[in-house]
Amino acid sequence: MENLKCRDIFIWLNNIGITSKNISKLEHYFVDIREILEVSSEKMLSIPDIRKESLHKILKTRNKDFIYDILFRLKELDIDTITVLDKEYPESLINIYDKPYVLYQKGDIIEKDNLSIAVVGSRKSTSYGIWACEKFTKELVNLGVTIVSGVALGIDTIAHKTAIKEGGRTIGILGNGIDVYYPKKNEFLYKEIVNHGAILTEFPLGTKPMPYNFPQRNRIITGLSLGLIVIEAKEKSGTSITAHHALEQGKDVFALPGNINSIYSEGTNKLIKDGAIPLLEMDDILETIDRIKQNMLNENLSKKTIDFTKLSDTESKIIEIIRQKPTHCDIISYRTGINISSVTSILTILELKGLIKELDNRIFALV
Repeated sequence: MENLKCRDIFIWLNNIGITSKNISKLEHYFVDIREILEVSSEKMLSIPDIRKESLHKILKTRNKDFIYDILFRLKELDIDTITVLDKEYPESLINIYDKPYVLYQKGDIIEKDNLSIAVVGSRKSTSYGIWACEKFTKELVNLGVTIVSGVALGIDTIAHKTAIKEGGRTIGILGNGIDVYYPKKNEFLYKEIVNHGAILTEFPLGTKPMPYNFPQRNRIITGLSLGLIVIEAKEKSGTSITAHHALEQGKDVFALPGNINSIYSEGTNKLIKDGAIPLLEMDDILETIDRIKQNMLNENLSKKTIDFTKLSDTESKIIEIIRQKPTHCDIISYRTGINISSVTSILTILELKGLIKELDNRIFALV
């Protein structure tokens, strides 16, 4: 069929429910994937390792009008459709196992989003989990990190909302079609994410949020990220599957330690027992993921020039410590040898001078 491109074939196959694994098999079977449009029924049905049901579905829908209707509807709904053949396809997903051949996108993914961390956890979060999620998300955003999560209730929602509130970027990965709001109460959040990043899914229009979709989408959450933070999770949960994807992709997994009597900490405590990195402070991430630490140092070096001649010796000492990375006032006191009450007073003066700002819980960074 004339004028149809290879990417159009991928979009059509995805829309009729052919999995990425099977699209990969078809891509390797044919010299040019467009041959699928003209090959005889006999040859089509003889393709190995693909269920006859899927092959019959291809034969039934392989006509130009059917395919053009799919492409037209996506364009009409203003949905960006990205395939593995497009330059916009996220480089971080190219080499993951079972990479999605097609992604549907609302919003924009920019170069800055290459510096991203996934934050996931229980749908029923405790006050401790909420506090920790807000704390680490806020600190990451202030370091220029994009937050990736799954737009679910609980920890996912808190991570997205905190990133937006702090003026950062966030990417939401769906387990359903991009035209389906799930959970329904997150419809407003969905639209907010589009304005502060992007919504992505590999599932075609109209796909309902079936339970088996979510473990599948989790490999995209981890694939887009440099590492994974697990805030709270039951021992057997989708979050544990996400952690498995991260480890399989060679990503670092950070787990929040929790009360051994809490069912919402069973999963994270077990992850730590099995080798995940206990997440106690931001340094745990900075010392593990060098790209985030390097980005932070580069940003600090590019800050406006500070006229040290207008600062006292103690102010200069404190500025030099904070220039390296956001630092807690107790650490500043320890490293400078200045008592904490004096450090607190000097930090207040430096804030008034517009040189530093408090991020959270007495952690200070350059403006």
